[in-house]
Amino acid sequence: MMYVFWICGLIMGFALLVKGADLFVDGAASFARKLGISAAIVGLTIVAMGTSAPEAAVSITAGIKAGFFGQTEATDMAVGNIIGSNLFNLLFILGVCAIVMPIPIFKDSLKRDFPWAIATTLLFIPMIMDGKLKLFEGIILLVLFVSYIGWLLYKSIKNRTVATDQTKLMSMPKSILLLIVGLAMIITGGQFVVNCAEDLALSLGMSQTIVGLTICAIGTSLPELVTSFVASKKGESELAVGNVIGSNIFNLLFILGATVTISSPLTVDSAMMIDTIILLVATTGMLIFSFTEKRVNRVEGTTIFIAYLLYTAFLILREFNIFCL
Repeated sequence: MMYVFWICGLIMGFALLVKGADLFVDGAASFARKLGISAAIVGLTIVAMGTSAPEAAVSITAGIKAGFFGQTEATDMAVGNIIGSNLFNLLFILGVCAIVMPIPIFKDSLKRDFPWAIATTLLFIPMIMDGKLKLFEGIILLVLFVSYIGWLLYKSIKNRTVATDQTKLMSMPKSILLLIVGLAMIITGGQFVVNCAEDLALSLGMSQTIVGLTICAIGTSLPELVTSFVASKKGESELAVGNVIGSNIFNLLFILGATVTISSPLTVDSAMMIDTIILLVATTGMLIFSFTEKRVNRVEGTTIFIAYLLYTAFLILREFNIFCL
């Protein structure tokens, strides 16, 4: 009986995700043009924060369980969800989008967003070397997040432009309504998928770490996947790339920073160091791919997609102790 419930929940969740993303992308694109700011900035801020709401819910809740209720195993879920989500965003989502349609990478993403994502991941490595995330480290992450958002807002105000074709734009109230309704559908659908998939995985005896890095990470990243895919299909590539990179920065700086600040100290599984290094290599590799032709082509998209499948196989081997690390 429970299996029927989980399947129905998954179907309902995916339906809400797809329709919600369609509305959300239309609203976000129109909202950006009405304000005279780039779709990339909206993708890095409003869209990234909105689609990362499931990651925030899962990781912060897990951190609270660990910090206030002594459920220390929940920290593996909290940190694993963030690292796993970032890898899924970078390799799977951009890979799928590039396979369907090559993604142009704009100058601002190359000079600003990718370096921020690399620096953020690089900063995280020494933080977890001692196996703990402490209060002052959480505060550092939050301060960096505020600085990043402040910088984006400054750049967006400085470089505002007027949309040349107003006839294709929706009114501001309608744009905001689509943003709100679409986001609500995305978050609700994502929660349906995550909860059903997580219950199923845990009932099969999977560990908190592997559930966080795979089931939970993929489930909470479904909003980014559907939103970026829809944006790419609609020709809003700036929104698609901004959503992925912005979500990765938001996950590490804000979600992890808030989780650690609320529930410090958080213990970190030693195996997570390997996953973080893989994330750093993947982010650097994406920057290199992007510099070649100022886009991610289908061959490169296929390469990073296969890389994610290999990473998933590695996690399965590690989970069942096929080899020791």
